[in-house]
Amino acid sequence: MDANLTPLSHLPDWIPHAVRLYLDHTGEGVSLREIARREGKAASTILRQVRRYEMRRDDPLVDEVLAALTEGQGGALTPDPEDAAAMNAQIRPSALSLDEATIAREARRVLRRLAEPGAMMALAVDMENAVVLRQGADGHVVQTAVLGRQVAQAFALKEWISCRKAGRIATYEMTAAGRAALKRLIDADDRARMRAGMAEAQAGFVGAGQADCPVGAVADPDEDGARRRIRYGAIESPVQVLARRRDQAGTAFLSPDLVAAAERLREDYELAQMGRAGRPWDPQAATAPGADSGLSPGQRAARDRVTLALRDLGPGLSDVALRVCCQLEGLEVAERRMGWAARSGKVVLRIALQRLRRHYEESYGKAGPLIG
Repeated sequence: MDANLTPLSHLPDWIPHAVRLYLDHTGEGVSLREIARREGKAASTILRQVRRYEMRRDDPLVDEVLAALTEGQGGALTPDPEDAAAMNAQIRPSALSLDEATIAREARRVLRRLAEPGAMMALAVDMENAVVLRQGADGHVVQTAVLGRQVAQAFALKEWISCRKAGRIATYEMTAAGRAALKRLIDADDRARMRAGMAEAQAGFVGAGQADCPVGAVADPDEDGARRRIRYGAIESPVQVLARRRDQAGTAFLSPDLVAAAERLREDYELAQMGRAGRPWDPQAATAPGADSGLSPGQRAARDRVTLALRDLGPGLSDVALRVCCQLEGLEVAERRMGWAARSGKVVLRIALQRLRRHYEESYGKAGPLIG
């Protein structure tokens, strides 16, 4: 067999097969008929796949990854001069450095946010982070997640997101393939827990309308041997579910500005990658010597914002804010772990969010802290 027909073995395993075919043809000059014979498919089928990714180069994220591939950042490909001149993407560190586990972990976090009604992802040309936005109940835009540009590139290449509007600030929306991928990831986690004998995880699957035990709750060991629930798979956070509750007069239990304050705290918590080691994050140790080792300037700034906010709330209020807003514990679980009376958690949480809103307004103004 001709050496040119050998698949691009240097590419990460998660790269879609259609991308490999596209690079075989455009990067290494293998004819469509040769690729078709190798794949055992009709040449017209290969042509459609190649053309599909050629058309997708209008997407800035896809163009960046393909440009990195053909420029040799992901391997040894060297494009023809005409092809190189046609590539308008800025060459920068790309998704090729990511592995499948990292992409899956970020997908569980970010795709869940993109699945929310009215959500979209926005990315500026000169920014290394993308943000997930959605319109709140009061009409204001709320930022719900932050992700690295490399992760966004991987999502685009996998066709989990599609470019809705290109330009200096490109916007993206979740695709049907992205929703299917999120469902597969959640289902895979469920099967893994069952194989591991975690029968107690089944207790987390209850009606979607119950705020304290949402769909997809996971039982994870805490440092004291007890177990706590983290809602990795729920489409809505505990705060969002609680915000839908109304009194007899029809007034929402949590106003939109309180929900926005909770979202700000969680954004920074996720941006700083707090709690990733499986242990609850200790705000008192956040500024200890060596605590910021390995963090980027943006992550350090986000960590400092969380630390200041929780210290301003003080004991009790900071505990419930950290557990419910950041670690996504249900109110019932938080009440039990902190020794509170039943149904008292929602009242304490509202007080904590009122104090948190005041902290953000006094510290950063109405617009809130900047991300990144």
